[in-house]
Amino acid sequence: MEARNDLALLTDLYELTMAAAYHRRGMFAPATFSLFIREYPPNRGFLVSAGLEDVLAYLESFGFSPSDLAYLEGLGLFSRDFLGYLEGVRFTGDVVALGEGRVFFRDEPILEVTAPIIEAQLVETFVLNAVNLQTAIATKAARCVHAARGRSLVDFSLRRTHGPDAGLRVARASYLAGFWGTSNVLAGKRYGIPVAGTMAHSFVTSFEDETEAFRAFAETFPQNTVLLVDTYDTVAGARKAAAVGREMKARGERLRGVRLDSGDMAALSRQVRQVLREEGLGDATIFASGGFDEFKIARALAGGAEIDAFGVGTKMGVSADAPYNDIAYKLVQYDGRPVLKLSAGKVTLAGEKQIFREVREGRLAGDTLALRGETLPGEPLLRPVLAGGTRTGPPEPLGVARERLLAELSRLPEAHKALEGPEPFPVSLSPALRDSQEQVVHHVREKELGES
Repeated sequence: MEARNDLALLTDLYELTMAAAYHRRGMFAPATFSLFIREYPPNRGFLVSAGLEDVLAYLESFGFSPSDLAYLEGLGLFSRDFLGYLEGVRFTGDVVALGEGRVFFRDEPILEVTAPIIEAQLVETFVLNAVNLQTAIATKAARCVHAARGRSLVDFSLRRTHGPDAGLRVARASYLAGFWGTSNVLAGKRYGIPVAGTMAHSFVTSFEDETEAFRAFAETFPQNTVLLVDTYDTVAGARKAAAVGREMKARGERLRGVRLDSGDMAALSRQVRQVLREEGLGDATIFASGGFDEFKIARALAGGAEIDAFGVGTKMGVSADAPYNDIAYKLVQYDGRPVLKLSAGKVTLAGEKQIFREVREGRLAGDTLALRGETLPGEPLLRPVLAGGTRTGPPEPLGVARERLLAELSRLPEAHKALEGPEPFPVSLSPALRDSQEQVVHHVREKELGES
């Protein structure tokens, strides 16, 4: 039967070689893998969950096509019995997960997969890839939103993201994190995100006169006229834009705004605002782009910038200061037996887990990482999202995850949202999880290292 997607081979070879060895040994018992981030990237005091929707769509449609199997047979690595098994394999397991748009912290499971071990192993690479990228971007974008203090942000990153697929996921993750919209038209269509755009410097330079370029744009888009004013000189360009704005006003139209893309944004925005006020156009928006991320936004506003909205591009779209997460997908239980690693610096927490979050006086107060079966004070964060290979409910609208995140970030104390040197959020282990961990460590050391 033809597989329902073409992504089963989007995996590391060792997932398949391990699967083949499991198959040969008859190892089909349930295994639980936990996906988590070991350490915070630089200056991060929180993380934002994103990418779950792609994971669920992938798991629901997982399978190998005849051409996939022919390719694997041609590698000369795998037995006919194993290839025959792969022909019929589908993901039949369960997933518990944080919803998209939740704040979470180091060592906390983003999701846990429980399935026959071959199925759970084969999906590892895709799950890591999907969640790593979107979590990194959503976290970076949420920091930009925090720095902007209520001003609108637009994703301008597409031309410099790491490929077309990444560009789509960046637009989605940044919108989830609170951006107003994106310049990415396909992302607008696919995810229902508002799209925005003005003009490039090439548009201005294609006309012999800057004012004529502005007039041409205003005549074409009288309801959405935002003029790029820094092609030659920002303040002189603002005066020309204001002249066109007065012409529009006389026609019963309105100059929506001007865009700055270079120079000292704080000083120039104040000068441009003064020009607009003098010309009776004080309600026009000042939109700024050009190398912005949370740090540059914060510096501009601290310097007195009169900027109403920002286009945020490259540095957000590649999460430039923290381009990856120390993310891991580790086996924590097999056939009912809790398991762990003792590797230096990479010790894992054994067993299936749950996270309980306490809120006091409207503020996030602390998380407790517990065993799956425990009941503790606070909200349990890991919810069933896939059962027997099928979603437990319809796909969640992106806007719902966005509103959840904005509400949750408003409850996260400022000390944990600081752009530099944030305070660690309190996360503790339940006594039962701590005791279980000690018992498993003792058992492993005794069995594998001969320690008593």
